[in-house]
Amino acid sequence: MVKGFDSPERYLRPDPVYNDKLAAKFMHALMWKGKKTLAQRIFYDAMELIQKRVTEVEPVEVFRQAIHNVKPVIEVRSKRVGGANYQVPVEVERRRSTALAFRWIIEACRKKKGRPMSLRLADELVAAYRKEGDAVHKRETVHKMAEANKAFAHFGGRRF
Repeated sequence: MVKGFDSPERYLRPDPVYNDKLAAKFMHALMWKGKKTLAQRIFYDAMELIQKRVTEVEPVEVFRQAIHNVKPVIEVRSKRVGGANYQVPVEVERRRSTALAFRWIIEACRKKKGRPMSLRLADELVAAYRKEGDAVHKRETVHKMAEANKAFAHFGGRRF
């Protein structure tokens, strides 16, 4: 480990409204060009919309479950063996799976143009909560790819 490096995770403060570190981390991923206030406004507006759509559960729980439903368990990594490239299935670490879930949800929101970002984010989070939507589809695609390349698991990484 590099001396003098402290993980930023240790210093991450929970968000002021829900007192949730995962929400704070998501807002940091949502942030564009350092505009944290804008990212917070988008996130909190989306949470208000979620509260109106899914009344039986708290919006922060909808958010947490949506992230959980998008997190990949396994992915493929390229490995060069004897002049050929193989897609080797590998288990995903906890921190990377969360980062990928954030990235896929935000990417799915940014792809859909023409509506305010808070509406798109609320739609995608509710869809992910119900195990639907583009981000969940991306996760399923990654899992199918890993399943299809299961024969190359012996080339590296942990088995699944």
